[in-house]
Amino acid sequence: MKQEIIISGFGGQGVLSMGKILAYAALMEGKEVTWMPAYGPEQRGGTANVTVIISDEPISSPILSAYDTAILLNQPSLDKFQSKVKAGGTLIYDSFGIIDKPSRTDITSWHIPAMESAAEMSMMKCFNMFILGGFLKVHPIVSIDSVMKALHKTLPARHQDLLPMNEQAILKGREIISKQ
Repeated sequence: MKQEIIISGFGGQGVLSMGKILAYAALMEGKEVTWMPAYGPEQRGGTANVTVIISDEPISSPILSAYDTAILLNQPSLDKFQSKVKAGGTLIYDSFGIIDKPSRTDITSWHIPAMESAAEMSMMKCFNMFILGGFLKVHPIVSIDSVMKALHKTLPARHQDLLPMNEQAILKGREIISKQ
């Protein structure tokens, strides 16, 4: 098993955190992992992205030009990375902020109304966990138990009270994702 993933969206949407939590969960399960975030001025307001590779075998390089899965949370990310999903791959997008829907027919596109659900449930701080839950339904490459352990390890002590809310968001994300 090998999954090469790009997660991209506006800075502040939890893109880098989502990649970090996914990578941590895979490490806890004994998998090989690379996590390569894009830091810089794009973190707040511009487009930020992170590449995560999870594999059962050693990973030769963290640099990718094409991805098995793209998780895209805004129009600039969709415009930039849709073409870089491998034929037969997966594209997951949140409809909030996406005007032109994915157009490729050689990949499977999944829609998740994460922003809408996060707002309805008053769980905006957990927006990225709705997305992660949807991804894990489509590609269950790590267990939710491992994700929760990774969250526990990565959330600062002052945010540990958000763990139940994050788990609820993951489970809801699994329910609300659907094929385009």
